Amino acid sequence: MASADLRDELLCSICLSIFKDPVMLRCGHNFCWVCIDRVLDTQDESGVYSCPECREEFQERPALMRNLALRNIAEHFLITQQEQEKITGICCTYCVDSPVPAVRFCLHCEASLCDKHLRAHSKSPEHVLCDPSTSLEKRKCSVHKKVLEYYCHSHDTYICVSCRSAEEHRGHRVESLDDASETKKNKLRNVLQKLTTKREKTEERFRSLEEQRRKAQEKAAEEAERVTALCTDIRRRVDDLEKKVLSEISRQEKEESLPLSALIHQLEIKKDELSRKMRHIEELCNMTDPLTVLLGYFHTCVERYPLHCVV
Repeated sequence: MASADLRDELLCSICLSIFKDPVMLRCGHNFCWVCIDRVLDTQDESGVYSCPECREEFQERPALMRNLALRNIAEHFLITQQEQEKITGICCTYCVDSPVPAVRFCLHCEASLCDKHLRAHSKSPEHVLCDPSTSLEKRKCSVHKKVLEYYCHSHDTYICVSCRSAEEHRGHRVESLDDASETKKNKLRNVLQKLTTKREKTEERFRSLEEQRRKAQEKAAEEAERVTALCTDIRRRVDDLEKKVLSEISRQEKEESLPLSALIHQLEIKKDELSRKMRHIEELCNMTDPLTVLLGYFHTCVERYPLHCVV
């Protein structure tokens, strides 16, 4: 039950598998690096970033921080699960009444052992223990059909106790499988240490580059904000200047147009007056009655000149 609960806690909510290289968002939720990176790529188009788990939104693409502790837990859990899967179906040879999963296999006894019988098993060197799923044929000498217990460095091969006594391996550098295994393990530990150091340096470099990218993004955002504010201020000033210049042009136009309008009005009145008199004269010219013509002429002259001028 506890294993099932732990497995649920180690599932990525995107791919629904055990975390692979888990990273954490600022909101605290974890995802596989590849999974969340793919989700953020799809969110690039809209420019709105959010956590797939809690839907918390971020103003910019969130930085991904590796969760080393969670990664180690997930890797250990996977290894444990794989080991358990290997022993599934292989039961202890001595638990006859109720089958119990075997955890080790003794090549000497050719028996599978559960935890209980393993603790009571002989610790003698000839009782070589291995994984319960290991094929027995692969752990025995093909010539003498005995358990392989030694490693011959000269021939780079595994041999049994009869092979060691044979002429073929006499005088060769031979050691037990446990000693040979421990030697190889020490070499592997050195390689692992180098790889661990290299990985730590790589992660440190990665974090440094992530920090540089974050600072570059913040600087770019600040520059963009500054330029936007500057352009907004310039547009406002241009708009104010445009309004001021247009207002001044309108004022000058009114100053110049006002006296001209008055003069034009006077000329229009004078033009209308002249037109009226011209029509009256034309009418007189077209009349046939002499008296009407003379009286009309007299009135026209009086309107044009004062009476004392006419007399």
